[in-house]
Amino acid sequence: QVQLIESGGGLVQAGGSLRLSCAASGRSFSTYVMGWFRQSPGKEREYVAAIWGSGGSTYYAGSVEGRFTISRDNARNTVSLQMNSLKPEDTAIYYCAARPSPVLTTLPTKYDYWGQGTQVTVSS
Repeated sequence: QVQLIESGGGLVQAGGSLRLSCAASGRSFSTYVMGWFRQSPGKEREYVAAIWGSGGSTYYAGSVEGRFTISRDNARNTVSLQMNSLKPEDTAIYYCAARPSPVLTTLPTKYDYWGQGTQVTVSS
């Protein structure tokens, strides 16, 4: 069983930055693909970014590529999402998710463990 706890959300003006963190419990963290997803009211949960267990490869949604950076620290069981040049359309609840598999996927249904989410609000 893996527990995930996100932190770092908040209110920021357009063009600003936020850094989200996710702390994971449990063993074998370094073998999990870790992802970030987001969900706005009335919309489906949307893939944002993911990183392989080793941290060597990452994959981003087109809407955030070049603005967001995902990283992980396997020694501390944490994964982070640095968000720069934020836009009002980035407003959402952001979720950290873990997939106990070496295969990366953008499908939220393929992730087994989820955090409770953290609100990010970007004002115009």
